[in-house]
Amino acid sequence: MSTTQNERLRELLEPLVSDKGLDLEEIEVTPAGKRRVLRVVVDSDEGVLLDTCAELSRTLSEVLDESDTMGGAPYVLEVTSPGADRPLTEPRHFRRARGRLVKADLTETAGGGEVTARIAGVDATGIDLEVPGVKGRRPTSRRLGFEDIAKARVEIEFNRKAAEKRAQDESAAADDEGKEEA
Repeated sequence: MSTTQNERLRELLEPLVSDKGLDLEEIEVTPAGKRRVLRVVVDSDEGVLLDTCAELSRTLSEVLDESDTMGGAPYVLEVTSPGADRPLTEPRHFRRARGRLVKADLTETAGGGEVTARIAGVDATGIDLEVPGVKGRRPTSRRLGFEDIAKARVEIEFNRKAAEKRAQDESAAADDEGKEEA
């Protein structure tokens, strides 16, 4: 897809997406046999409901059909939210991942390497992380500026709720023991 078409699509679609209270994250046009697929990725701080995607799809389809932005060739429109494995590249992506476990590759100026930690906070200049303790040690805090992060992604946690419940149960048991001793 030419940059010109991408820019024209963004100019056409972004106001419509914004009107729904969403952010336009990505526009991608790919060939699919005799057709093309126009994928529009949207997101918001509250997430994106399926009904919102369907409603936005109808709106975008009407506007695209009235314009010549996609040309005369047939295309399929997909309106979707970002997947769990999408890269975190903007401060809003980190803000939306607050409380989640992330894996970040650090820039050379930040010492290189990688860190896997939970996002505890986000502000305009960077993120506050809670780095898990190793071998029974307590978690530690770490601050990273956005300029220190070469790339980052959310780590999928299949057993997080079970681990949190276990930690809460252990904490409650420790509290009960402390009350009995007092």
